[in-house]
Amino acid sequence: MNRIEKVFAKGKAFIPFITAGDPSLDTTGKLIIEMAKAGADLIEIGIPFSDPVAEGIVIQQADERALAGGTTTDKIFKMVEEIRKQCDIPLAFMTYINPIFAYGREKFLKNCQSCGIEAIIVPDLPFEEKGELKPYCDKYGVELISFIAPTSQERIRRIAREARGFVYCVSSMGVTGVRNELTDNAREMIRLVKAEQNIPCTIGFGIATPEQAEELALYGDGIIVGSAIVKMAGEYGNDCVKPICEYVKRMKEAICSH
Repeated sequence: MNRIEKVFAKGKAFIPFITAGDPSLDTTGKLIIEMAKAGADLIEIGIPFSDPVAEGIVIQQADERALAGGTTTDKIFKMVEEIRKQCDIPLAFMTYINPIFAYGREKFLKNCQSCGIEAIIVPDLPFEEKGELKPYCDKYGVELISFIAPTSQERIRRIAREARGFVYCVSSMGVTGVRNELTDNAREMIRLVKAEQNIPCTIGFGIATPEQAEELALYGDGIIVGSAIVKMAGEYGNDCVKPICEYVKRMKEAICSH
């Protein structure tokens, strides 16, 4: 059983997302270590990119701050290498296909393996084009996480059959960002996935409150929260570790309350 399988074997997973380098790479490293202690089960690390098409304004601005602060992919790999000396929480990179191509596909996946990244999430890589990365993921033992959205329709079954690690269910259309109302799309998407393969299904995009997390955890295997956390990093700067970890603790308690 690999580290991702162990996460979901323990019960409902809480998966926070942070942008590497915002407010600083040093703080990102501290956040990962402390969020793991606060109850996070797996952490998504966003590699900042100048054109993050799936992201709303909060994460776009975090990417801009991180890039302006000198964050690079190599520096992120080095940061992960350092935290791996004291923290073994499963980690996933969230990035776009352009930065991977620019870095070199094989080099990128080889470095993921060597610093202990379990999975990569690439929102602008269509399922039909996963062959661009999958051979390298297979070679270096890194899971390529599949996305499904309400618009996937008849493709959901096909994506589900070939999915590995876990499936990322996009709960609502549009870009990332906190939403007051969440649609019920995820329940039906998860039903279709589970009919094809018994693989963990996580729900993301728009979740911000413990109440939303608790409700969606009734039928999802994990909850992903990004914008609400990244917003705190933007507001508190290098003092963000404590408030973010308190938030992680509340969210984890909410999804484990039933």
